[in-house]
Amino acid sequence: MSDTTPRYDTGMAVRRRVLGDAHVDRAEAAKTDFDAPFQDMITETAWGNLWAGDGISDRERSMLTLALLAALGNFDEIPMHIRATARTGASKQDVLEAFQHVAIYAGVPRANHALKLAKQTYDQMEQDG
Repeated sequence: MSDTTPRYDTGMAVRRRVLGDAHVDRAEAAKTDFDAPFQDMITETAWGNLWAGDGISDRERSMLTLALLAALGNFDEIPMHIRATARTGASKQDVLEAFQHVAIYAGVPRANHALKLAKQTYDQMEQDG
């Protein structure tokens, strides 16, 4: 995006705060002319509007996001958001509680798969230091 907006700039700052510079740098390097408009829209709306809001904490947003991803079966995003818990303050217990809600309200198989992904990601995070 050549001409950024204040919401885009805020979104990029929040995205870096939550996901970390290394992740955002990799994502930005992989961006092409084809998907740049989509990536810019996500940066402005998801990060510059929703995650930048002050109504709830990053910890709460993290828990909600993980629960929604699991409930809707959007499993590809779960490891990224598990890694983000190191910066959002959502504990392993918080994540477990969120996935238990998923089990009751959206289905045990989805919660079970989300827990499997969380365990794998936490293990990898511990190995990486």
